[in-house]
Amino acid sequence: MASALRFNCQSFNFSSRQNPAPARVDRFQILCSNLPHSAGAEDSQCIKEENEARLVLLEKYGNGTSKRYILESDFKIRTILEDGLPQTNVLEDSHAVETDTSLSWLPKIIKDFVLPAGFPDSVSDDYLEYILLQFPTNVTGWICHTLVTSSLLKAVGVGSFSGTTAAASAAAIRWVAKDGIGALGRLFIGGRFGNLFDDDPKQWRLYADFIGSAGSIFDLSTQLYPAYFLPLASLGNLAKAVGRGLRDPSFRVIQNHFAISGNLGEVSAKEEVWEVAAELVGLALGILALDTPGFSSSYPTLIFTWLGVRLLHLWFRYLSLSVLRFNTINLKRARILVNSHILQQKVPGISDCNKMENILVWEKFLRPKITFGVPLEELIAGKKPGFLMRILLKLYAEEKYFLVVSQARTEFEVFVSFKEGATSLSVLRSVWQSYWLHQNWSKSNDVFSQLEQSLIELNDRFDDFLLQLQSTGWETNQIYLKVPKEISIQEPPHTA
Repeated sequence: MASALRFNCQSFNFSSRQNPAPARVDRFQILCSNLPHSAGAEDSQCIKEENEARLVLLEKYGNGTSKRYILESDFKIRTILEDGLPQTNVLEDSHAVETDTSLSWLPKIIKDFVLPAGFPDSVSDDYLEYILLQFPTNVTGWICHTLVTSSLLKAVGVGSFSGTTAAASAAAIRWVAKDGIGALGRLFIGGRFGNLFDDDPKQWRLYADFIGSAGSIFDLSTQLYPAYFLPLASLGNLAKAVGRGLRDPSFRVIQNHFAISGNLGEVSAKEEVWEVAAELVGLALGILALDTPGFSSSYPTLIFTWLGVRLLHLWFRYLSLSVLRFNTINLKRARILVNSHILQQKVPGISDCNKMENILVWEKFLRPKITFGVPLEELIAGKKPGFLMRILLKLYAEEKYFLVVSQARTEFEVFVSFKEGATSLSVLRSVWQSYWLHQNWSKSNDVFSQLEQSLIELNDRFDDFLLQLQSTGWETNQIYLKVPKEISIQEPPHTA
């Protein structure tokens, strides 16, 4: 089923929205028409040929829907919303057709949750078989863990006062239930945020400790409210499990960074030696503190001691992560490198750039603000959407993205939409252009002349930027700047 959407804009402005689905914007007048399945073949063919003749762009969404933008005049663009991509399309080529048939029966939302992005091309051929066999392996392991927990609790005296083993079993159920609720946190983190850790492992490793510290507060509260042991302990385990879900993948990325000789197994084993040695020392000091007269019986003393040690722990964690020197380029480091190149015509070295990288700050708080993956209708909102589209098509004919500067806000903000075939290098080029515009932007000048000038500067200076990156040791073949997959724009051949 296809719906025709017609919009007329009242003013030239841009606005940002995070929802990647085809959105109906309030400032547009919408007229919908449906194409019935029973329509005659001849009429349908005429409509199809008419649409294709005036088709300008096709915007595809991650949920399988698409939107055709049909340029009718400078003042009017007609769009057609489609539930799914057609079998044949004048814009498609052989590379756009999905060739993956494995697990085709599995809903896309579940595949995205349980499998790596880009599966199966992003992993080795034996990945799926290994994972499917690991699942029952882990199930049987946790069954054994549940049964053993009951024996351990009984051995330390749980249930001995009642003279039966029922109390030990009940305690084991509560204890394992607490672990199960906590495991939900790891499930959610791994499924929903698995694509974050390669980009910024230092940040997420530090956040893991912050969240784990919050979980410990719930555990400490069980002594004050023993009747609420299960909910408090479960919340504590949930928070700590979320922290662990952030910690383990981030730590693996950091270990891989250390293993420059391909010796990841040895690096991991030696890290275990250091960790176990620290664990033994920490346990010994903790037992010594608990054995101190009056310490364990004084709850305030316990709390303040924990707080002081925990703050010291977080400080050491921050220092340890700050000394890491990654030679790969993520978005934070890309911003630092680009800004330096535009202002000083040179890029900082690996050590200096990593020192300048703020591992605490969220990307959305960095300036200038750059919003990636913006729907096309956000870029052409204005009195003459058709005219704006023609200008953007001409300006960005040689680029794999469209970029505009928001005119609706006082704060400088850039919106970027990516075309099909965009790569990490395309994202890096858009960042360079955004920073040049931020440094040279003037509201009094013509918007599109400034965009044109920024593209001239980009073409003149970007190659020098890449050469400087290579000469200072940056790994330009590993640029962790991901192209948003929620929205992609496909151009017809004649617009190139």
